[in-house]
Amino acid sequence: MKSDKRERILEIFFRGLRGEELSVSGLANEYNVSQKSISRDINDIKAFLSNHRELVGNAEFEYLNASRRYRLKIDEFLTSQELLALIEVIIGTRAFPKNELVTMTDKLRRFTTVNDRGRLKKLINNELCQYVELGHDCENVCETLWQLANVIGEKIEISIEYHRADRTSKTYRLRPVSLMFADSYFYMIAFETNDEAIPKYFRVDRVSAITRHHERFTSKDAPDFDEGLLRRRSLFMWPGKLRTIRFEYTGISYQAALDKLPTAKIVDKCPGGYIIEAEVYGDGIMMWLLSQGEWVRVISPPDFVEEYKRKLKAMLKKYGD
Repeated sequence: MKSDKRERILEIFFRGLRGEELSVSGLANEYNVSQKSISRDINDIKAFLSNHRELVGNAEFEYLNASRRYRLKIDEFLTSQELLALIEVIIGTRAFPKNELVTMTDKLRRFTTVNDRGRLKKLINNELCQYVELGHDCENVCETLWQLANVIGEKIEISIEYHRADRTSKTYRLRPVSLMFADSYFYMIAFETNDEAIPKYFRVDRVSAITRHHERFTSKDAPDFDEGLLRRRSLFMWPGKLRTIRFEYTGISYQAALDKLPTAKIVDKCPGGYIIEAEVYGDGIMMWLLSQGEWVRVISPPDFVEEYKRKLKAMLKKYGD
């Protein structure tokens, strides 16, 4: 009998964790015991939660007068609204193979109530059916990401088998220092062991094999890295030197330009728009500016203006006269 009671209490608690709203009469019928027994079970759970605040925080079994049911309330748990937002973001990134995505969304949905679980499934089901994954070279993005996170934390040198953009494969020996996500892909930032101290970007999904070495490195071998500053200054994770770009923007929404370039600021007005300045790394900014067509006129620096004009002329040349 004691064993049955313990199992029943654990089941009730676990069902609360899964988001079920539990009625005393319903539980009594299910377990074929009296309502007094179920009330004592719930009181035991409430006493445990109250006596172990250091472990469970502000968790409590609260009584809902409207439905006459109990619900486990835990401040640290995500709400259904927050879970929906996270699931939509995960789907929208297209960063994961479909099988990994489905597994993750199913797990997240299980942390909602029974009613909300069905509602969430209906909301995202069509998106999952129409989901088109990006091309990946690694077997499992999440697993590869976790392996890299571990070697970064331990400051261990690694070798990776990497599929480059031209689809050739190359082995790199690296000192990995950071992980980032940008524009649908996870990136590892690392320093080559036989190269100058310039960080290189590697797409995690293109890493097909990782070999750990015994050698460890220090911040002297691979400088501390400010991921937040890099994220603000980099567009499309294209490497290159740091520059301050200034351009005229006459598009429909200047706010879209400011949102795309986190370091951007309006420095003046121009006919029909604004002059925007941004501090950026690499050539990703060139790709974005070209995509804006006639809405953009690059002003400075001079070498960037000339490079931009060469790109435009090369584009026009493809169309002949």
